[in-house]
Parts: sequence; C-alpha cells; structure tokens
Amino acid sequence: MSYTNFTLDIDADGIALITWDMPGRSMNVFTEEAMRELNAIVDKVAGDAAIKGAVITSGKDTFSGGADITLLQKMLTTFAAEKGKDAEKATKALFDNAGMMTGLFRKLETCGKPWVSAINGTCMGGAFELSLACHGRVAADSDKVKMALPEVKIGIFPGAGGTQRVPRLTDQQQALQMLTSGQTLSPQKAKSMGLIHEIAEPARLVETAKAMIRNGLKPVAPWDEKGFKLPGGQIYSPAGFNLWPPAIAILRRETYGNYPAAAAILKCVYEGLLVPFDTALRIEQRYFTEIMQTREAAAMIRSLFVSLQELNKGARRPAGVPETKFKKIGILGAGFMGAGIAYVTAKAGIPVVLLDRDLESAAKGKAHSDSLISDQVKKGRAKPEDKDKLLSLITPTADYADLAGCDLVVEAVFEDSGVKKGATEQAEAVLKPSAIFASNTSTIPISSLAKNSARPKNFIGIHFFSPVDKMMLVEIILGKKTGDKALATAIDFVRAIKKTPIVVNDTRGFYVNRCVLRYMSEAYKMLIEGVPAPMIENAAKAAGMPVGPLALTDETAIDLAQKIMKQTIRDLGDKAVDPKQMALINTMVDDHGRFGRKNGKGFYDYPAKPAKKKLWPGLRELYPQLAPEKVDYEELQQRLLVTIALEAARVMEEGIVTDPREADVGSILAFGFAPYTGGALSYIDGIGAKAFVKIARNLQKKYGADFKAPKLLLDMAEKDESFYQRFDPHAKGEARKAA
Repeated sequence: MSYTNFTLDIDADGIALITWDMPGRSMNVFTEEAMRELNAIVDKVAGDAAIKGAVITSGKDTFSGGADITLLQKMLTTFAAEKGKDAEKATKALFDNAGMMTGLFRKLETCGKPWVSAINGTCMGGAFELSLACHGRVAADSDKVKMALPEVKIGIFPGAGGTQRVPRLTDQQQALQMLTSGQTLSPQKAKSMGLIHEIAEPARLVETAKAMIRNGLKPVAPWDEKGFKLPGGQIYSPAGFNLWPPAIAILRRETYGNYPAAAAILKCVYEGLLVPFDTALRIEQRYFTEIMQTREAAAMIRSLFVSLQELNKGARRPAGVPETKFKKIGILGAGFMGAGIAYVTAKAGIPVVLLDRDLESAAKGKAHSDSLISDQVKKGRAKPEDKDKLLSLITPTADYADLAGCDLVVEAVFEDSGVKKGATEQAEAVLKPSAIFASNTSTIPISSLAKNSARPKNFIGIHFFSPVDKMMLVEIILGKKTGDKALATAIDFVRAIKKTPIVVNDTRGFYVNRCVLRYMSEAYKMLIEGVPAPMIENAAKAAGMPVGPLALTDETAIDLAQKIMKQTIRDLGDKAVDPKQMALINTMVDDHGRFGRKNGKGFYDYPAKPAKKKLWPGLRELYPQLAPEKVDYEELQQRLLVTIALEAARVMEEGIVTDPREADVGSILAFGFAPYTGGALSYIDGIGAKAFVKIARNLQKKYGADFKAPKLLLDMAEKDESFYQRFDPHAKGEARKAA
C-alpha cells in the first residue's frame, strides 16, 4: 500500500522506518487523511510478522506542528450547526471526534510492537503526544528541536493523552508547570524530566532510534506494566498534599478563573492519576469535549491561532506585487526605538545602517544591540558566533550618503514634525527612486508627514511598540497617497523580522494607542471618583489584563500622558480632554514630580531592587476615598474592558481598521487585551451585539458619554450581527484593502 503523507521502509533487521513528509506543506500536521494513513501503518506494523518494530521521524526540518487546528474549527462549526437539532447527539459526536487521536495513539501504544519517535525538529501538541505514546523517544541534539504541549495558549489543552502521559513520566509539579503554561522544552530539559530517553547527534538520530529496538525495547508503556508507580508519588501522599492545595491557589492567582482550559488540566491530572490509564484517557476526553464547547476556546482558537497565522502569512498583502528581498535597511535615529528596530532587523540577517546626528550617538545605538545579544548569549539562548554575526550587520553612521542602496528606510527620530521633515528630505536625496520610506511615529498623522516626501506613494507608517525586541505587533499605517508597493514592502519587512503586521488607516493615535488611552482614561476617572487605587489595578488583572492601567501609565510615562493631553487640547480644543483628568495628571507631574517608572515614582513607588514596586500611598490623599465594600468590583472590570471594546468598534465604524482579525489580534499582542476573549471585537461578539449595547447604555447612564455605543453597534444589535459576519475577512471575491 502506498501513502500520501508517509513512506515506509523496512531494513534488514525488520525495523520499519516511517517518514512523515506531507506534500505541499512546510510543516507536517495531523489532518484526517494523515490520521487514517497512520492508523493503516499501525495495523501494518502490528500485523506483519517480518516487522520487529517501527521508528517514526520527519522528512522535513521540523517534526510536526501537531493537529491541524482548522480541524478543530470544523468540529466546532459542525457542533454549532447540529446542537440546535439534537444537543445530546451533537455533544456525543463532538466527544467521539475529540477521541480520534487518543484512540489512534493508544492503539499504537498497545499494538505489541515497539515504536520509537525520532524527533528531528520542532515537535508540538499532538505530535509530541504521539511521541509520548511511543515506547522510546530520541531527540536530535540541535537548537532546532523544541518540544511542547502549547494548547492552553489557544484556549484548549492536550487532549490526546498529554495530560495523562506527562504526569506518569515526570513528577506532578513539573507536569503541571509544563501543561498549564505551554512551556517549550529543549532536548536536555525534556530528558531531565524523563519525557525522552536519549539525545543523539542529528546525523545519528534514526540509527540511535533503531538501536533502541535492536537492544530489546519493550513494546509496553510503563503504566501498562504491573506494579507501576508514579514518579513523584501518589496524589494522596505527603508530596501530593504539599503540591495540590497550592497548585490550585496558584492557578487561581495567575488566571483569575478566566481560562477554563487551565483549570481542566488540573482536573484531568488529579482525577486521571487516581484511576487506571484507559479510564484516565476517558476522563481527559470528557473534559476536552467540555472545553471545546466554551466561548473562550472558540475565540482563542480563531484569534490566537487561525487569524494570527493568516496575518503572519501576509493576509493583508496586496496581490501581484513581487516580494521584496531586503539587501539593506536604513534606520534614522539611534535612540531606544531606533536601536531596537536595528537589533530585530540584524537578528533577521538583514544589513542595517543606523544613522544619528553624530557617530557617537549612532554607536551608542549599536551598543544597545550588543547588550541585548550578550544577554541572550549569557542565558544560553544564542552562541558567541551569533553575536559576532549580528553586530557585523549593524553599521553606525552620521552620514546620510551611507543610506544609498537601501530598500527601506525607517525613521525613528524625535516626535517633532520639523525634525522628521529634515530627516525625510535628507534621506530621500540619496535613496533610489524605488526605495520605501517609513515613519515610526506614534502620534503624528502619516498623511501630514507624507507632505514632506517627494514621493508620497512610497511613504508609509511602520509603528513599533516598546520594547521592540519583545513586542510582537507592528502597526502599518496607510497615508492617503500610500501605494500598494509601499504596503507590500512594509508587510514583507515586518514578516522578515518575525513580527505580526496589522494594516491601519491614518488617524490620530492610529488603532492601538486610541484603545490604550481609553483604558488609562477610565482608570483616571475611577481615581477621581474615589475608587481605591488597588481596586482599580486588581480589577484590571481580574478582567484579564496583564498590566493594570496605572502601572501601564507609569511604564509609558505620566509626563508623556500630560504632553499628549496638552497637544490634543491644542489641536482639538478644550473639550477634547476631561479637565478633571488633566488636573489629575498635572498634579502628579507638576506638583509631585511623579513622571512614572523612569524617575522611580509615578502612580507606583519604585524602590531599589530586589524590593518590588508598590502603589504610592499619596494617591489616597488626592480624592475622598470610597469605602471598598461600596464599590462594585465586577463593574470596575466591566468598565475597563467595555471602554476599550467600544473604541475598537468606533475604529471599525470609521474605517480605520477594516478587518476584525487585525482588531482582535492587535488588541491582544499590543496591550494584552484579555486574551481569553479572543480580542476587543470578539469580546463584543461573544456577549452578542444586543446584550453588549445594553451593557454600554447602563454604563453610559452612570458614567457618561464615553460609553455611548457607536451607530455601527446599534445597527448590528438591530440585525443581530457579529463583527465577523458584517466584516467577513474570508468573503469570496473580496479584495479588501485598508484604504
């Protein structure tokens, strides 16, 4: 029998080498066809007396990315369609589908012949669960080999035996840490945990795997042998009593109960370790079926996997424009942002010219890259030769002539229109006609900056977030005259440096900053109302935000907030900023000299390390304080999420963002909008437009016009529409462009 996705070769010793190499894909994944073929191969290995055992490896650089998540989406779509007709039947079908991989891997594990997984590269999710079901596991000694069960990051959990095999191979504490965090393991870490047996030189990987079979590898999993004992002791043991109560408390502290999948992992492990293995798999399957039906799973799978992948692959790139292969990129301004952009560009292997007003300033910017890569070397995440290569790609200069030959120039000079004008004109004077000029401005409209350009169709905004090396999102801003080539080049650049691009039309604050400013503004209102500051910060975290709004203001600087407010008043008039909020910020900056983290005092005090930051006690003195028991804590959480979601809806209404995928992914990657919701627009869709409008109206009555729902939402509520229906990014024949 021939297979589409696998090849099967039997050597002279009777060992079958199964090579997984799916045609037309850069990475192997479990599709329905791949699972059918693997099932047939398991039958072949088990039934052929000439085959003594099997080694499974990959024909690609990576082993496998695990299950094809679109399969899960298909399962959910079918379930949603059938649920209305017969809920019990639909749930049973979902349960059966959820158990397909579990059954296949258990069949392999109990087939009576030894199997060894030879892991040659990235091995994620279902692929690692397949490996755990094999009787032997060998990983190549290479930086390319990463193993993980990362499903919790997209709202589900390892549902093909992962929650049962991991805690039977390693101690429960390490198992819980790995499963609930989606932790990535190197071969060395995986071996120390007992999850793999051997590490081999890449060239000897398959031979080492075959040797395990030749040397008498048992075709029985440890848990199927009589007298099996859990590595870290039983659940009901002194070790278990020390682990489980704090584990439950830590999960609550970290997730605030917002992630059902993380809680389900604890239940699967706890309950599964109390019963025989096959019963444990059934427990896992039941919890997996339950989690698959949650709003959180559907939203997170869509935004954090499907949409994220689509955007990373260039979903918004104009068709028909040849891809740019970057030979040289210029960065104007070697300050914190410019230096960060130079670092990520050089890290992608692209030569960079880093320009500043004098060579000393430019060299200082290069030194930033030196310190970042040196830190990576120190932590073992990079090699000394990686450092030498990266630094060799960055050329500091004060001479604009060195920009000649650049395919793209990114301007990251001081936020001043005059300074930017000079930088644009001097750069364009030496650039080739086809070169693209991009501004990293965060506040000045791109169309107004493009007036300084002799070729506005080649002028675009590329807005990075700080710190550049850690923040994965980049906003690409279209000016009124920006052409397709500029947009395509900008997307190519963002993809080349392995970040996620979203395309935004020109407006004050673009998309992300508009939402972030709403988040901060709502916190200022709460302070002015007398809500105790700790309640504001804790409510934000309980709502799912990674950083409280006051801490976020400190990070971005309170004096910067003051400058933005004053500039907004100058541009749009006194009514554009709430005078009470202006007074609060003026008091913090002018009266108390509290600028934020940068001067060690803002809404928080920042004592010398190792002491932790704590809220400034003086906040209590600024406004009469409400008694905590009189504050509706759940309403605080709601206000912080709803104000951001409303701004995201306004941005869609104004046509600033035109694709809901970008609004959702952007809100999560840029400022961590409650990931369990799937993003700012999915938050509204999850509640339903009608119910959300009702919530907004109630908040508007209490807290004013900031909670007024835009006409778009009112219309959607009337028509019972969602954002993904109204602005369907996959609509046929769509040639969606942001402008």
